[in-house]
Amino acid sequence: MEYTNMLVGYNDILTPTDVKEILKIGRNAVYDYLKDGTIRSMMIAGKYRIPKLYLLEFMYPDVDFVKEARDRDR
Repeated sequence: MEYTNMLVGYNDILTPTDVKEILKIGRNAVYDYLKDGTIRSMMIAGKYRIPKLYLLEFMYPDVDFVKEARDRDR
């Protein structure tokens, strides 16, 4: 299944605002998920940045995206 098609209009590294739009949740909920690690992220220059892969892992916890990408590249 092509899970990444839904994120095609976004950069590979998302901002909290992008996550808010994608998930259709409030700003505070996004930051709560980022702070407690529910959605994995990185801090770059003091700002949260979320690789698409991390958001997909949050949205589809039963899918191994790294394995799917590896199999697709073969």
